[in-house]
Amino acid sequence: MTIECPTPRHEEEVVLLGHGAGGRLTEELLDTLVLPAVGEAEGPLEDAAPLPGRPDLVMSTDSFVVSPLFFPGGDIGSLAVHGTINDLAMRGAWPLALSVSLIIEEGLPLSELRAVMASLGKAAQDAGVPVITGDTKVVGRGAADRLFINTTGVGQRHAPMCPSAANARPGDVVLLSGPIGLHGTTVLSTREGLGFEGDIASDSRPLHRLVHALAPLGAAVHVLRDPTRGGLAASLNEIARDSSAAVEIEESAVPVPEAVASACDLLGLDPLVVANEGCMVAFVDPEAAEKALTAMRSLPEGAQAVRIGEVLHEGPRGRATLRTLVGARRIIEMPLGEQLPRIC
Repeated sequence: MTIECPTPRHEEEVVLLGHGAGGRLTEELLDTLVLPAVGEAEGPLEDAAPLPGRPDLVMSTDSFVVSPLFFPGGDIGSLAVHGTINDLAMRGAWPLALSVSLIIEEGLPLSELRAVMASLGKAAQDAGVPVITGDTKVVGRGAADRLFINTTGVGQRHAPMCPSAANARPGDVVLLSGPIGLHGTTVLSTREGLGFEGDIASDSRPLHRLVHALAPLGAAVHVLRDPTRGGLAASLNEIARDSSAAVEIEESAVPVPEAVASACDLLGLDPLVVANEGCMVAFVDPEAAEKALTAMRSLPEGAQAVRIGEVLHEGPRGRATLRTLVGARRIIEMPLGEQLPRIC
């Protein structure tokens, strides 16, 4: 009997296996396939990019495929608005306008579509950001999962604010605007019927007003990032990598709601890798740290802002570490894949 070696997977199969993945899998897909096709990016990959010839304007686009469509604290419509507004805000920009494109699976009840669009419209109106253009496509049954939404936004920078993942410096203070893990655990619990959704709700909300409150600090705000897919762990690792910095946070300082901690314990998840949709991490000059905290705490979305760490003068460059409750240090690993698929 002859034993043959298995046939290598085709590239298409690898893409399917990696679909929806975060962390290293997404990085590999971008580096090897996407970026070479469209042109190498200059500098680190950010949440939004400046328009050519107009560095005062930034643009971001995102697609939302969350399942289920509705969950405590939000739905795919409000999430799409908040997500793109926040991506603009993380580059120090005030959102000016949005586009919205819908991919609708045949058979989606009109009542659900109406509810999503009402929520999307209200979220945009509450944020003060108009939806000025868009597109709608209906595809056959099985060609999509009920409803996908793409949003694109344009924003104007608060000069001289110019935050970037590459701007973290030794001595920077690391601030967090609020508790972590709420969005990911809420969506997972709702989707799988785990029962935690009665105790928690998604933190989905716009953060542009919070960034506006930091704008008077100008260039003292070095980095802004909303820890969405991959959670706080992914954001800290990306910042440490792009800045070649040694980032360290205190486990005791990171706010994890009790319900989130319980859900993560039960499911074997680390709250640091669970997605968020309504908090941000900021790296600021140490002399501006108290002013930044005061500014963040002046708004409801930053009322629970805390200092969680710093950029070390000496330490493992390009790595993020955690000072544990017992005083030991451990490396915060970059999430290998998306532990909570379809969360945004």
